[in-house]
Amino acid sequence: MIDAKKQLRVLVSEGSSTSGREAITILGLAGHHVEVCDPSRWCLARYSRFVRKYHHCPPLRSDPAGFLRFVERLLASRHFDVLLPTHEQGFLFARAAAGLASRTGLALPDFASYRAVHSKAGFSRLLDRLCLPQPPTRIVNSAEELREAVRFPSVVKTSVGTASRGVWFVRDAGDLNRALYDLESSGDLAGEVLAQDLVTGTVEKAQSVFCHGTLVGFHAYRQIAAGVGGGEAIKESVSRPAIRAGLETIGAHLRWHGALSVDVIMPLDSATPLLIDCNPRLVEPMNAFQSGVDLVDLLLRVSRGETPAPLAEGRAGVRTHLAMQALLGSASRDGTRRDLIRECGRIAAGEGHYRGSSEELTPVRLDWLSAVPLAMTTVLLLASPQIASSLARGGFGAHLLDRGSIKAIENGDFR
Repeated sequence: MIDAKKQLRVLVSEGSSTSGREAITILGLAGHHVEVCDPSRWCLARYSRFVRKYHHCPPLRSDPAGFLRFVERLLASRHFDVLLPTHEQGFLFARAAAGLASRTGLALPDFASYRAVHSKAGFSRLLDRLCLPQPPTRIVNSAEELREAVRFPSVVKTSVGTASRGVWFVRDAGDLNRALYDLESSGDLAGEVLAQDLVTGTVEKAQSVFCHGTLVGFHAYRQIAAGVGGGEAIKESVSRPAIRAGLETIGAHLRWHGALSVDVIMPLDSATPLLIDCNPRLVEPMNAFQSGVDLVDLLLRVSRGETPAPLAEGRAGVRTHLAMQALLGSASRDGTRRDLIRECGRIAAGEGHYRGSSEELTPVRLDWLSAVPLAMTTVLLLASPQIASSLARGGFGAHLLDRGSIKAIENGDFR
């Protein structure tokens, strides 16, 4: 562990995602000085007592060059021990790592490795090369190829997308036509699209930290209840040696440096976990923290050039929840005001699935300011439960990438 007396100055690359918000809580509890840059003045990070300073920056999505210049000027004018990319900013930072790493601590692999797993098509090809299990997958480039490739039921996914954007569950011809209409309307058929057999099973996620290709930290959890958009509302830590071994293989092959997370399906009819997605960052690290695995601290140490010894595995059976996700999920499933009030009661009383569970996104007892977005979400949903989906889409903002910004960064035009 980093010496608790050594307060680090950490710049978090965005404050809108749940992953960034949870990392801020962990950093704050450790006593570090946390500053955040984000294009939204009302991002989640603004409602935390742990954030010492907020920097309003250009949007990554529409102006990656402006965002990078902003971060570079910030690093030149203020001292930071670590730059912590908590979401898709890592794609840009990996492209410009040489200039950034000379000014602050930063843990990222080379751009080719990052790019290989940032794309769903690239990750699927990597799994094939490494002989790691995934659902049967076809990669197509046109509407005609997609019609031929889909076997009902399937999951259709754009090669680039996060937080369940660009994902369609296709169970019949009607679903396929709707997916094709959306893909053609958005222009996503100009890129690669995946058709993946739908496997029935439990959704799980695993997170890891690597130091130059060596796994030094690992944690896995399973979904107990879903929120809106497929995210976890309630999760529970699990022990998954097979997934750990798969991640070790991926990290060693790519000589990964920094954080890496994967989504997994545990099939009902098999004990073999199937890898379905990859995120080159830590995803919601609070369950790991509550289980005794401080991946954020480990990432800080790797960012500063340390070579830490691998952490021991955390406790299994630790349950955590995100109250905002739970309420949004209830409302999005045609929940009524009465359903929402009952869900609020279960969360407050720790009943049902919430028994023994702790809040990870808005820990009001630790960070009283986090009550603000939770209260606002509750009031808005009680006023109109139908707005759950639009509220959730509000998180798909200017801090994320799209096809245009990805192309500009890949081509080197971001400068």
